[in-house]
Amino acid sequence: MKKNIAIIMGGYSNEYKISLASGNVVYETLDTNKYQAYRIHIFKDKWVYVDNENIEFPIDKNDFSIHIDGLKITFDCVFNAIHGSPGEDGYMQGYFELLNIPHTSCNMYQAGVTFNKRDLLSILKPYGIKTAESYHLNLGESYNEDTIIGKVGLPCFVKANKAGSSFGVSKVHEKEKLKQAIDVAFQEDNEIIIESFLDGIEVSVGVITYKGKSKVLPITEIVSENDFFDYEAKYLGKSLEITPARLTKEQEVKVTHVAKKIYEVLKMKGFSRSEFIFKEGEPHLLEMNTVPGLTRESILPQQAAAANISLTDLFDNAIEEALK
Repeated sequence: MKKNIAIIMGGYSNEYKISLASGNVVYETLDTNKYQAYRIHIFKDKWVYVDNENIEFPIDKNDFSIHIDGLKITFDCVFNAIHGSPGEDGYMQGYFELLNIPHTSCNMYQAGVTFNKRDLLSILKPYGIKTAESYHLNLGESYNEDTIIGKVGLPCFVKANKAGSSFGVSKVHEKEKLKQAIDVAFQEDNEIIIESFLDGIEVSVGVITYKGKSKVLPITEIVSENDFFDYEAKYLGKSLEITPARLTKEQEVKVTHVAKKIYEVLKMKGFSRSEFIFKEGEPHLLEMNTVPGLTRESILPQQAAAANISLTDLFDNAIEEALK
């Protein structure tokens, strides 16, 4: 008998369009002999199942079920394709864990920690994970530009602390532009992180649970046409993504070891994609994504393909792991 799979997509953040694209790829790719897939749109004003005629059926949030023609449908597993809140920050994970519905992403605590860049970096520091110098600001706090620059230097990056897809990120080359960058970041989040610029090779490392074990996928090198790997570079073709990355054997071994260590220290499961920059030969962690893009052009699917894992196998494995 086929398993009912709810593919949740959309979300409450600026990433909702990317999430819809990811979710639809999952919907089109899942093995129809094994699964009956349902596209579930999660938005602030509605949670709905959307059928192939784009007719919407409301979700009963009491047990995450739908009613179609008098028939109640419940789900064996949820495939999480929501980038950003509430799919990547722990809210949906907590909801499904309370309802005892298996889901493909990490647990609630891991989602909350990894979505908060400064908390993630703080937790990993005692394990010897190298990161950029950083300065933290909360909305409403006073700050001194000279103090910030004294700690992180110039150029520096100003980022929303809890946002993905490079929303609210600026690269600042001169002191006069710092306040504007801080204001931009605060439009995305009430917490920001200001980091020193690391000048080196940037790589993205996918780590997943595959057939019961942590697996590091082939590494992707990011070469941006823009000043950094911003939204345009990520989604509008303004970057070169090279898989496998052009690393020395020593660099490859180091970043593979660190990425796997982070995944296992955090007791992760499901998909993850961590971003690193090499400084003086050592990989420095920038951030970790726990619901990375899943379109055919996205980095994690590219890495899976390089490991001879098809999209169908990648998604099937995620569901099988969740159902264990």
